[in-house]
Amino acid sequence: MSDDLQRPELKMAPGRLADDRELVLRVMPMPADVNGNGDIFGGWVMAQVDIAGSVLPFRIAKGRIATVAVNQFVFKQPVSLGDLLSFYAKVTRVGTTSVSVHVDVYAERNPENVQVVKVTEADLTYVAIDGEGRPRPLPRD
Repeated sequence: MSDDLQRPELKMAPGRLADDRELVLRVMPMPADVNGNGDIFGGWVMAQVDIAGSVLPFRIAKGRIATVAVNQFVFKQPVSLGDLLSFYAKVTRVGTTSVSVHVDVYAERNPENVQVVKVTEADLTYVAIDGEGRPRPLPRD
């Protein structure tokens, strides 16, 4: 876990982590997102990671993008109802038409005595696309 999240004075996950991972999304799952075990559906978490992962590539592409690969996805701990999830993203590679991103997800638990734990991490790749859905070069400015 990041040293930023180990500080006892933290009452919530910070807006940026030490290695330039940027907070791109914060969301709380709802009762409709619970599976039969009482945990949050993994598919719901995956959808949120895809949304969070697209934020930085969208800025770089300055327009439409599409997810082309989920290169890695690791569920480290279950997500529970009442967890507040913070999604941190960092660009790991910029190509001619594509951008790869690493996303870390932390859950804030137990509001009376907050614990922040890493629940998920993923590597995704997005491609810039034109109006017809074909790959286009990323802007070079």
